[in-house]
Amino acid sequence: MKGETIIVDVYNRGKENVTIHWHGVNMPRYPWTDGPEYITQCPIQPGSKFSQKIILSSEEGTLWWHAHSDWTRATVHGAIIVYPKNGTKYPFHKPNAEFLIILGQWWKSDVNTVRDEGLATGADANASDSLLINGQPGDLFPCSKSGTFKLTVDHGKTYLLRIINAALQEALFFSIAKHKMTVVGTDANQHPDHYYMAARTYSVAPAASNYFDNTTTTAIVQYRGYYTPSSPPSLPHLPAYNDTNASVQVMASLRNLADAKHPCNVPLSTSTKLIYTASLNSYPCINNSCSGANGTRFAASINNISFHTPTVDILEAYYYNISGVYGDKFPSVPPLVFNFTADYLPLLYQLPSTGTEVRVLEYNSTVEIVFQGTNLITGVTHPIHLHGHSFYVVG
Repeated sequence: MKGETIIVDVYNRGKENVTIHWHGVNMPRYPWTDGPEYITQCPIQPGSKFSQKIILSSEEGTLWWHAHSDWTRATVHGAIIVYPKNGTKYPFHKPNAEFLIILGQWWKSDVNTVRDEGLATGADANASDSLLINGQPGDLFPCSKSGTFKLTVDHGKTYLLRIINAALQEALFFSIAKHKMTVVGTDANQHPDHYYMAARTYSVAPAASNYFDNTTTTAIVQYRGYYTPSSPPSLPHLPAYNDTNASVQVMASLRNLADAKHPCNVPLSTSTKLIYTASLNSYPCINNSCSGANGTRFAASINNISFHTPTVDILEAYYYNISGVYGDKFPSVPPLVFNFTADYLPLLYQLPSTGTEVRVLEYNSTVEIVFQGTNLITGVTHPIHLHGHSFYVVG
């Protein structure tokens, strides 16, 4: 419930290090249990336990938790549902019922083996073999449980779907056949039947590449009652994987449901202004021996600095003045300004520097960040999530 403080004891009974991140939870002056390994804490070693303090200060709605150590997030995750305080309610009509929908990915190989192969070759890691809805690939695959996941509903009622995209590296379109959905709202009036819900990747990567999972996962929405169901169920319309307009239209239509109990007080002045470019880069390999573009090794960067993970966590180094762990000179603007989205860019721009650089900010400062994607090597999607804080999207 909103306003509660929770202590979670995490036992690592696996074979590898792990951390747990509380995605979307603010960490007001308590960042020690935020989760990213070697940033705010050391990983929890196999056979060890770590108690994490979760302060639900202003959060309300659907959040989630997941491992934040290498690729373990692909399999170790779940939902956090924060209900309004007693005597208050959400800024929308109360639904008749609610359901949790978790979208994910599945590899035939162990996910850490997939990660290691990508690191060894310098190429992008292999795409997943299937997308998932609540742990099942759906009727388009021969390996789902009998009948796959089914969501049973009553005609004429309103349902809240708490949808979490737990996919490791895919943005996803989601739809339900012959139903309209809004971020929060009522379903359209429908005849009793059963319908597919489905999810498909959204990507700006070339279709011929192996950059993304181009499969479609399905589940079934089934109405209660006596009727002759259509066979097979109706499939929903999903945009093409590279339909940028569809993605932009959905994002542009989002509106804040502000009211007196859920105010939206966007700051009108800022104390710090930052411009960050997010890029896909490459490092050269001897004799072009790597499997990235043109024999190089793939890398990623912000403001042309590719992050190097330390072996001492940064927060500990900050508080105990341990030198040599990180630098505090992360640039406020890109080191080089050019036409970031041009079709053809000099190869020199693709080479990033490497470092463990940190931007140190004053507590309670108001920061404006402009994120700019670039077309170095190729344009890719860049979802942005700020750990331990919330932010307003203003443009």
